[in-house]
Amino acid sequence: MPNLVYQPSRMQRRAWLAITIFPLLFATVAKAAEPSVDVPDAAAATAAEMKPYADVISGTDVKFQLIPIPGGKFIMGSPNSELGHKVDEGPQHEIEIEPLWIGKYTVTWDEFEVFMFTLDIERRKATTAPSSENDKLADALARPTKPYTDMSFGMGKSGYPAISMTHYAARMYCRWLSAKTGRYYRLPTEAEWEYACRAGTTTAYSFGDDPTKLGEYAWYFDNSNESYKKIGLKKPNPWGLYDMHGNVAQWVLDQYIADYYSQFKGKTSMEPLAITKTMYPHPVRGGSWQDDAVDLRSAARRPSKKEWKDSDPQLPQSVWYLTDAQFVGFRICRPLREPTAEEKQKIWDAGLDVEGEGGRFIWPNGEAGKK
Repeated sequence: MPNLVYQPSRMQRRAWLAITIFPLLFATVAKAAEPSVDVPDAAAATAAEMKPYADVISGTDVKFQLIPIPGGKFIMGSPNSELGHKVDEGPQHEIEIEPLWIGKYTVTWDEFEVFMFTLDIERRKATTAPSSENDKLADALARPTKPYTDMSFGMGKSGYPAISMTHYAARMYCRWLSAKTGRYYRLPTEAEWEYACRAGTTTAYSFGDDPTKLGEYAWYFDNSNESYKKIGLKKPNPWGLYDMHGNVAQWVLDQYIADYYSQFKGKTSMEPLAITKTMYPHPVRGGSWQDDAVDLRSAARRPSKKEWKDSDPQLPQSVWYLTDAQFVGFRICRPLREPTAEEKQKIWDAGLDVEGEGGRFIWPNGEAGKK
């Protein structure tokens, strides 16, 4: 008689571990308070003490730069009169943001592939270097399965923005980076992202309302020649952030809710966040090399779709990669006020379902495993 007991695949077992065992390790990760590399400019107790700094992924030569962003209030969303305005960009409402650092550039392949291909582990093996405590914490977290194809799709690697990762993968990168560096990194919230993009402006773009000037600041459909470009080749916004408009669209922390802004009408909201509950949709912001000018506006929102991985031939399809979203990347941020371990865990664990809804993984035989 044939064995009728369901045997999950290696990929399914790894995905299941990612949403059950690995979240349990977070309490330990959250206590990794000692930075692995001393970066004096990364230390600040007040907004006045915040400085630009470059952090390093320990055990590698890879560095990434962050810019301090002052706290303040701004008007989120776009007016009905703005060219390209969509219903989900309103109503406009006042938001208050706390000080934070945010990536000067989007995350590059140089950074992401350390996580993606465990290059730090391989380097330690090759050099017989010992693992630090932060290394051990980072090594315990889930990392991407090997992609079945080149996820840059031949458009360039070193110095180019990392693309085609799922929202889950971007969040897990931040979690790994936090363990690796001993400094807390995450995706910016949708409100933080727009605040940083606007950089004190109230116009459609951070440089004004005239889309004919967009070519000075962004790679988009009209000038990209059908591919993304290296980071930082265009002018930055007033706060020194590059590629906030165009090149690659950027994941933010929130769940996408079309009418989310309606609850804030007529009042000031402090650091809003729509906690993730399901795998889709999530907002991507900023527009990309594939998009028209109106899609690069500071207020423009685009929800993710399951169809972004339609070409993935694997069964089950990867939880890490989006074969049909070669326009999506991300940048990281670090709040001045570091959250408590409980607050971090709430963000890390939210919506860690890989398939299904409400924090459950649905096996192909229909059985549900709970977190």
